[in-house]
Amino acid sequence: MKRRAFITLLGGVAAAWPLAARAQQQRRVRRIGVLMNLAADDPEGQVRLAAFLQGLQEAGWAIDRNAQIDIRWGAGDAEQMRKQVTEMVALAPDVILASSPLVVVPLRDATRTIPIVFVAVVDPVASGFVESLARPGGNTTGFTSFDYGMSAKWLELLKDIAPQVSRVAVLYAPRNPGGLPMFTAIQVVAPSLRVELSSAAVRDAGEIERAVAALARFPNGGLIVTRTTEVWLTVI
Repeated sequence: MKRRAFITLLGGVAAAWPLAARAQQQRRVRRIGVLMNLAADDPEGQVRLAAFLQGLQEAGWAIDRNAQIDIRWGAGDAEQMRKQVTEMVALAPDVILASSPLVVVPLRDATRTIPIVFVAVVDPVASGFVESLARPGGNTTGFTSFDYGMSAKWLELLKDIAPQVSRVAVLYAPRNPGGLPMFTAIQVVAPSLRVELSSAAVRDAGEIERAVAALARFPNGGLIVTRTTEVWLTVI
């Protein structure tokens, strides 16, 4: 083969290498883990999952073409969630979607290398999930959609609906670091609304029932359920 023809051929092969590498990369199936704190038959969980899958499709990801989805459900049970986390990490997905703070905590205990994207976290900085909103750091990032100041509006709305309310119990989950800041925000506006506040740290459905029963013994009572306790209400 003549020298010029050989150089031309070599140049053509070299130029084709990046194209082949990109084509191979595009064909690679990415493994995406989804950890839901709700039960598999929970309507809200199914709606959230459907929205996530639709978003993936709109972004160009298709199941069995370039994406594989592994879904696990914790059903609001801490022991079950730890088991699902162990199974999920063993699959070594490219990224894991965590549906709530109750999922993020065991996930971060299980892996510091697999990327974790969280949703519905009230304060990821106070929770210790990220270093700051501007620079998350580590292997965890995600979305926060709540301002603590909004909690005060709940009490104002309650007084608008039922002006006779003078005693209000605020339920929060102690395992979620967002609970106390929510109560603090409500506490700031309580004196101006002439409301006596009490807080109840609830860990399960039984504690919620007892807190509500204690509140019901007195007249003119009101109840505020923070976002950190919503999961337990599905159990009652």
